[in-house]
Amino acid sequence: MSQETLVQEPPVNNTEITPAAEPRLPRPAPRKKRRGDRKDGRRVRTAPAMAKMTAFIMKDRCDALNYFADEIDVTETDVFCKRMIAEGYENFSFLHIMLAAYVRTVSQKPAINRFISGQRIYARNNIEVNMVIKKDMREDSPDTAISVVFEPDDTVLDVYEKFNAAVQKEKDKEELDSGFDKTAGKLASLPRPILRLAVRLLFWMDYHGLLPKFLTDLSPFHGSMIITSMGSLGIKPIYHHLYNFGNLPVFISYGVKRTAYRMKRDGTTEHRRMMDLKVVTDERICDGFCYAAAFKMIRRLVEHPEVLLRRPEQIVEDID
Repeated sequence: MSQETLVQEPPVNNTEITPAAEPRLPRPAPRKKRRGDRKDGRRVRTAPAMAKMTAFIMKDRCDALNYFADEIDVTETDVFCKRMIAEGYENFSFLHIMLAAYVRTVSQKPAINRFISGQRIYARNNIEVNMVIKKDMREDSPDTAISVVFEPDDTVLDVYEKFNAAVQKEKDKEELDSGFDKTAGKLASLPRPILRLAVRLLFWMDYHGLLPKFLTDLSPFHGSMIITSMGSLGIKPIYHHLYNFGNLPVFISYGVKRTAYRMKRDGTTEHRRMMDLKVVTDERICDGFCYAAAFKMIRRLVEHPEVLLRRPEQIVEDID
């Protein structure tokens, strides 16, 4: 008998867990745009000198990749998902909790929402998550990238509604063809010499913050984080590289669930459902202490997702 068949699914608790709607937290007054700021972020001027120099020592994002592996106990997370589905939240899943946990962490530890462009450090103006989706789970099914913008005080229910709406909008199209796909298609149809020049021009414009906003809004290479589910493909997570084009600082990958056995204080064992996580980060946006605190917070939130039903007590702003 396989290890998987030994796992007893936890009972579904039908008690309502959805809280009453909470008011939004007050937003800080918008900062006046200063010389050196970009459309998608404000320049971090008080970062330590070492952090400022790092972007010149490691000019390209792929020079500055750090790889992180973790495992998350999703036993209670699975129970939570089943309770949400029982309350009518169709297809509520680990992905919604993971996204909500990341959004909540950014609201408390905004340094992980910075990015490097033009060898400068910027604090992003919003929380934008990217993901590649397929219309159908078939090899010949087309895929496209979606971007979803979240608010720092979003609950897991807000994340569920916004993400599902973005996915459904793309899947409802006769052809899975986002604005980025159309733009990329036009570029790809150019002769190779012209295409090479066009791409070099895009890199130059991105470096100097001159890309039009409509292009950065379409681009899957610009955002707070990009995430992929290897579990939906039935495999373990991978370390996925970041891109030199754009400004994405974090790539998260998670895989299939597995069973682990843990020793209890009384000497007996219990089985737990575990999820492996792989993260690739741009080390230039913040230090290891910051990243470590953020990853620990994400794990705590995923393992105790009921916290995400409530809004945070406060929103922390990044340094000037």
